Amino acid sequence: MDYKNISVEIKDAVAVITINREKALNALNAELIGELQSFLAHNWIKRDFRCVVITGAGKAFIAGADIGELAALDVKGAAHTAMIGQYLMRSIENIPCPVIAAINGFALGGGCELAMACDIRLASEKAKLGQPEVNLGIIPGYGGTQRLARLVGRGKAKELIFTGDMIPAAEAHRIGLVDEVYPPEELMDKAMAMAKKIAAKSAPSIGAAKELINRGLDVNLSAGIDFEKTQFATCYGCADTKEGLKAFLEKRPPEFKHE
Repeated sequence: MDYKNISVEIKDAVAVITINREKALNALNAELIGELQSFLAHNWIKRDFRCVVITGAGKAFIAGADIGELAALDVKGAAHTAMIGQYLMRSIENIPCPVIAAINGFALGGGCELAMACDIRLASEKAKLGQPEVNLGIIPGYGGTQRLARLVGRGKAKELIFTGDMIPAAEAHRIGLVDEVYPPEELMDKAMAMAKKIAAKSAPSIGAAKELINRGLDVNLSAGIDFEKTQFATCYGCADTKEGLKAFLEKRPPEFKHE
């Protein structure tokens, strides 16, 4: 399928999605959101990849939502816009494979929200992150008020959202908003090395672990442990589990079939 706003390369079971609205600093518009949603939905069904890396073309990761589109909304339109944006973020969270954000530049507003929906966030030293929506008289609409507090704590989330300030990658790392920071020229190599390492693991095991970690954040410890017990037992119905254990005992690398 041809895309207007993204480019995609799939190699070694890793899908690299590059947001490609460089003249608009890769701002999220409805068409771009639709293309991301379409790619994730259709290609995961075909099992073309086992890990995803999302990055941006040029000097921005995603510099926010498309302000031209936002300015044209009424109450009903705003509700619809929030719905489709939140649906994309939930799709990133729920797809049964890891999604890595390679934050190469500005990740503001919807861009920061998309990064937070990813499983792992790696940033360039030149990246800047923030939720500046209050500067426009609005608030984050794609899950920012919820995910930011879960990542950095209630007080710091309020500070960032109330002030609308941008923070550099080093500060984002210090507060837990990003996981690692690298020199710009190393970012994609580091992201790809991690993605390939993950893609070589058993896909059912990785998918189960992702689901459990995500679900566990929304329930108490006892419920989370119960979920884990069920999924641990379910692994033993997978061919990869038998292969992984056998390979260990035979002192050889496993040959996972991802089933």
